[in-house]
Amino acid sequence: MVDLSRRKWRLPIVRLIAFLLCWAWLETAGVVASIAFWTAGQKRNVSLHYTLQRWWAGGLILALRATVGLRIEVKNPEVLVPGPLVVLSRHASLADSLVSAWAMGNIAGLHPRYVLKRELMLDPCLDIVGHRLPNYFLNRTSNNVQEELAGVAALSKDLGHSDVSVIFPEGTRANASKRQRLLEKLTERNPERAQLLAPLTMLLPPKPAGAIALMQGAPQCDVVIAGHVGFDGLDTFGGMLRHLEQGNVKCVMWFRRIARPDIPTESMAAWLDQQWLLLDTEVQAQSEALKGVK
Repeated sequence: MVDLSRRKWRLPIVRLIAFLLCWAWLETAGVVASIAFWTAGQKRNVSLHYTLQRWWAGGLILALRATVGLRIEVKNPEVLVPGPLVVLSRHASLADSLVSAWAMGNIAGLHPRYVLKRELMLDPCLDIVGHRLPNYFLNRTSNNVQEELAGVAALSKDLGHSDVSVIFPEGTRANASKRQRLLEKLTERNPERAQLLAPLTMLLPPKPAGAIALMQGAPQCDVVIAGHVGFDGLDTFGGMLRHLEQGNVKCVMWFRRIARPDIPTESMAAWLDQQWLLLDTEVQAQSEALKGVK
């Protein structure tokens, strides 16, 4: 009734509520399954829990497609094989982390290990299953930074051929106001780096400590830069509704693999800044291409 009274013929509120109902059912099913695993003595069965994670991610992708019309194109998942890998991904919304799990787990058949913010433990299914899998829930307000970085580095140790460790170097979902605020703060602390990263128009300045810890934890692994477009503006409830009012949502994800010998060991922070500037250019180009498709 609200949609129709506002002449929103694409029914954005109805479609978003429909997805939330699907999400609630999938969450409930995931928690019930995890309890069943515990009852059957399979709490430490990592393979079984990865199967549950793939089912959960696949179910959410289907729900997004059926309710909000999300169309996803993963351009080159073949570069993710073989593992092990360290993946550095941009972050624009809650949905892009789900799509990365789906692309790496369901399409590429890998076992992703995530650096996640501790606040996500409020999600029951993510809390239970996330702790049974080799993820690390980062405390961003901790006074013991070295302990947190050690936990991040440990995530990359002993990676198997089908394992991949994943971090979002920006640390939070990107938008224009955050980017301006972070660049202003960076200008006060490090004017040279702020000037270098000033051309960023889509991404946030990366926080190098966590990404470096993850890479140093797996010095033999290639690194993949994960980019995507179509999720920008989906970081708030209002942004989701605005996208739904315009029609179906088209998203594109791609990966760029970098051989480990091509990554410097002494100046990783500067290397990461250069990679982020390059990714920002790629995101701009893909965004323009996506607008042309729409």
